Amino acid sequence: MFAALPLLALPVLFYNVVALAVYGVSATDAGARMTAQIFTIPMASGVRWSVGTGDVMIFLSLVILFIELLKSTTSRRIAIINHSLSMILFIICLVEFLLFKAFATSAFFLLTAMVLLDVLAGFIVTIASSRRDIDIID
Repeated sequence: MFAALPLLALPVLFYNVVALAVYGVSATDAGARMTAQIFTIPMASGVRWSVGTGDVMIFLSLVILFIELLKSTTSRRIAIINHSLSMILFIICLVEFLLFKAFATSAFFLLTAMVLLDVLAGFIVTIASSRRDIDIID
């Protein structure tokens, strides 16, 4: 049953915890928390690359999106449930982004875009693989 849950719900849940539980509903506080520096990395050019909370969240979300895309290649019944739950997650993200101040940040926009890509890729890959299955039977 856990295979049906969209993994991108984890970074969305993390953002919700950071934005709401830690700072309330203020957009500036949530934005400041997402851009807060965690560490710096010295580059070959001599510049120090500053990595923030939002940067790490986006990177981990991209890794999770890759895993979700690999999961979408299966045409089992559980994949259809996963796609449906991903669609619900996208609707939740879109409502939060449009209606709540704490979610009007670039980090959450990119996270919402990743959830949308998961939904679109999931349905497209499932349809394409189902067509191949039908073509083989004919």
